[in-house]
Formats: sequence, structure tokens, C-alpha cells
Amino acid sequence: MTSLSVKFLSVPFPNSTNNFKTARLHATPPQTVAPPPESGAAEIDSERLEPRVEERDGYFVLKEKFRQGISPQEKVKIEKDPLKLFMENGIEELAKIPFEEIESSKMHKDDIDVRLKWLGLFHRRKHHYGRFMMRLKLPNGVTTSAQTRYLASVIRKYGDDGCADVTTRQNWQIRGVVLPDVPDILKGLEEVGLTSLQSGMDNVRNPVGNPLAGIDPHEIVDTRPYTNLLSQYITANSRGNPAFANLPRKWNACVIGSHELYEHPHINDLAYMPATKNGRFGFNLLVGGFFSAKRCAEAIPLDAWVPGDDVLPVCGAILEAFRDLGFRGNRQKTRMMWLIDELGIEVFRKEVAKRMPQQHLERASSEDLVDSKWERRDYFGVHPQKQEGYSFVGIHIPVGRVDADDMDELARLADVYGSGELRLTVEQNIVIPNIENLKVEALLREPLLEKFSPEPPILMKGLVACTGNQFCGQAIIETKARAMKVTEEVQRQVSVGRAVRMHWTGCPNTCGQVQVADIGFMGCMARDRSGKMVEGVDVYVGGRIGSDSHLGEVYKKGVPCGELAALVVELLVDRFGAVRRQREEEDEEERQD
Repeated sequence: MTSLSVKFLSVPFPNSTNNFKTARLHATPPQTVAPPPESGAAEIDSERLEPRVEERDGYFVLKEKFRQGISPQEKVKIEKDPLKLFMENGIEELAKIPFEEIESSKMHKDDIDVRLKWLGLFHRRKHHYGRFMMRLKLPNGVTTSAQTRYLASVIRKYGDDGCADVTTRQNWQIRGVVLPDVPDILKGLEEVGLTSLQSGMDNVRNPVGNPLAGIDPHEIVDTRPYTNLLSQYITANSRGNPAFANLPRKWNACVIGSHELYEHPHINDLAYMPATKNGRFGFNLLVGGFFSAKRCAEAIPLDAWVPGDDVLPVCGAILEAFRDLGFRGNRQKTRMMWLIDELGIEVFRKEVAKRMPQQHLERASSEDLVDSKWERRDYFGVHPQKQEGYSFVGIHIPVGRVDADDMDELARLADVYGSGELRLTVEQNIVIPNIENLKVEALLREPLLEKFSPEPPILMKGLVACTGNQFCGQAIIETKARAMKVTEEVQRQVSVGRAVRMHWTGCPNTCGQVQVADIGFMGCMARDRSGKMVEGVDVYVGGRIGSDSHLGEVYKKGVPCGELAALVVELLVDRFGAVRRQREEEDEEERQD
């Protein structure tokens, strides 16, 4: 019952494109479909298609001729490649330097505020000076009890400054880390099979997959082999991969394994959608989905299908096209969709195809395996696995926040009742898999499940919140505690018959993904009724997930947080069928009379 872990192929540090011409992944059975017709590509100036980066001494750097008008972050990368802090042990020396000396040196200050993000370390200068958040790589959200205990031991030493979050990319983030401890923490991560490498800044973020992979009786394909291989490919087995460490901007990928689309493909730069073709299993590709402060865009079809064996090569080809051709000026216009817009989807597709080992991409399959009429299932509570005699239990982690004791208890429950494994979800919750049915009742009686309930209140089920200004310097408002407080207040006023997903984000960078929520709250400053500036939100309504996914739109701007509960009550009654509890009580009294 242990989780499936695919050992990565032995590959040297990348020093040229198309490293995986001979690497093949055999993970899925063949099935059948016919290809659509080919269509031609638009013309574009050949000079625009010249790669803007070149390889020097194993690292990729921006060519001199393309350095005019670049962003400050690009200049920092040119001065010193951030990955050297890991690959050439620069972190060991940096960790020995007193923080005051680091602050007085521009080069070292750039290390602290920019380059360390390539090691997953984010300095919380504004709200947590001298402390770091560390982001892990956790493909498919699968973690072990040993890993969880190790992370608990790290944050415990930092007292009130130490805590951990389940993120919207199915991942762990730990807080309170101080720089002198980092070399030892990195060694400890390696010992338990974790890495934080290439998890921030202009890198590929944690690959997302089905949280029920391998245990879901209705899954389409087990996503774990693919997400494991993608993560290992991107980081060269956690040794550092310069080929994909100097992208124009961050980049997200997911592999879809369920009809529920738990992985939210429409908001990823690359989404693998399961489909069959001519008796073979593979994936149609969506590209370009992203959120930013200035623009949000849904992923669009690349009109390409790859067999399961080519998941890695096509990932590399798309990344190389983005790395080589992407704009590196205004950071608000450097995500991959901006490049797709500029080139047009057919030219972009052509650039991807010529970077494939065979320099060719098949057109998309017409036989998508995702059932568009499937009713999305709730993973909270007890559910039977495909393995006879076993169940999984989904538990609610309020806004994703846990402390060291919580993590130790979660690890204990995974060991005592399951297989020593936990699954993180993009909604910031946790699934405990592989529980013998005879042990389920005892698990449900555990004290921790009073705090992390398998059956949370209906409005809590879909509640998501980013870090907020408790720790994040970019956040305008506090999010996590406020999200809980507002939701609790709303629950006291209305009764809701169906789940309503509510997401909070502290700033327009929208880490809380408000645009995919039924109701979303984006932090801003607003004027209250007396004219005083207070913390507020812009309210979004109408985001959808699943096969009919689309992004929500602004419903009302500049709502003071103190007035928000009343607005949410009105929204729930008007648009989501909620009933005011006073009315519900009156109706009940009338029925009794």
C-alpha cells in the first residue's frame, strides 16, 4: 500500500537542448482515437525567433544583444546565476555571513532578496525580518510521515515564528527559518527525500496531480509516475538543472488524472489532459493559463497530443521555447501566455515541435477521456478505495495552517491507521489514504480530527486563503484569520444547501486564486462609512472549476472588511440559494404549528 515512486533516469546536468531523446516512460495502457486535420502556421519575422539565451559554463544566460530594457530581476540573474548558491555550495558561505554584513552589500542583499528563491527561500523582510519561508517540492502532494515529522522538527525550534502551510499548489511551506540553519535543513531534507530546489522565482513550480491517484476507483490514470518524473526532470534529481532555471517568469504544470479535474488545468501554463489516439494512451495539451496582478488568462489548447511516453520531452520543448523566446522586460508581461499571444498559437506550436526529439507534434486527439458531465465528488470524510478492504479519509485543514504538534500528530495517524502517507490538496486540505476498513472508526475518534474535521461545515469546505500580511510583504490585508472569522459569522446568519467555494488573497498577485472561486476576495485598501482608509477587498463572483471552468469577474470593489459578512450573506441568498437562519427558524415553527 505504499505510494508509487518512480526512480528517475540517470541523466547528467543538462548542457544542451533535447536531453531526453532516448528517455522513455512506459506507464499507461493503449487505447484508441483518430487525429484531426493539420492546419498551417502564421508567418513571423525569423529574427524574432532567435533564442535570447545561450549556454555558458553549464548555465543559461541572456545574450548581450537582448539586454536592453530588461527587468531588475534579470540583471540580478546576469550578475550571478542564482543556482550557483546550490550547485557550487554558495549557500554554505552565505549562511556564515552576519546578517548586518549581508544587508550592507548589494551583491549579498540580492542573494537574500532574489537568488535564494531558487533554493525555495523567501525572505520576509517587511513582516518577518531575518526570517524565511521555505517552499518544498512535493509532486502530486504526496508526502510521508517521516517527511512530515522532519518538517515539524524544523519549525518547532522557531517557537511562535514557526508554522507550516498547505498551499494551493498541493505543497508544504514552512516558516520562521533563519539563514544560518539553512545548510543543515537542506541536508535534512535530502535525507528524507525532499527538496526545496527550484521551487521559487523564475522556475517550474510544484507539479500538481490527482490527490487520489492510485486509490480512486474512478480515476482515469495514476498521475504520480508523471508528476514524480516531471519534478525530477526539472531539478535533475534534486541536483540542480540550469536548463530550466532561467525562465522569463514562473511556470506551472499539472497532470490530470480524474474526471473531477481536482488539479485545475485551466490555470496552469501546461496541463496534460488524458486522451487516447490510434490505440495509444496519452495527453492533449493545454497551455498558457496564469494569474497575475495585471492579467488572468485561462489555458488554451495547443492542438497537440503526446503519448504517455513523451510527457518529459514535450515539457522540455515547451520550457525551452518559453526560455528562448520569452520577453524579459516588464515582469507583468513575461508569463508564457504573453509569448503565445505575440507569436500566435500556431507559431508557438511550431517552435515547440522543432524542439521535440523528432521535431514533430501530433495534432490533438478528438477522444478526451475526461467525462465533461461528471458530477464532482467531495473528498472529505470516509471513501472506499479501489483496493478492497481499504478506505481514504479526507480531512479539513482550516485555511491550510498547521503547527509542529499538528504535523507530528498527522504523521502518527498516517502510521497508525494508514501506510505512513499523506496527500495534500490544492484546496489546502489533507487526505489520509490506505486505511484498513477495520481501523476507520478508531481514526474518526482521534482528538486531532476534532480540529481537522472529516465533515467540516459546508462553507468551510471550500475555504482557501493565502498567507496574508501576517508574513507576506506583498499582501495588503490579513487573510487567514479573517477568512475564518467572516465565514463563521456568515454561517451563523444563513443556511446553505450546497458547497460554495470562497477564496481569499491578500493582494492582486492572487496566490489565493480568487478568480476560480464561487466568491473571491482580493485584498485592497478601502474607505469605510466615515471615510477612513481600512483593510478591504474587491469581491469576485462566478469562478468555476471542472469541465465548464471559467474565471470569475469583479462583483464589487473596495468593500471594507468590517462590512463584508453582510455582503456575503446577501450574495449567498441571492445567488446560491441560501436561507437566512431567522427565516429557516420561522418556517420550522410554522411547520410545527
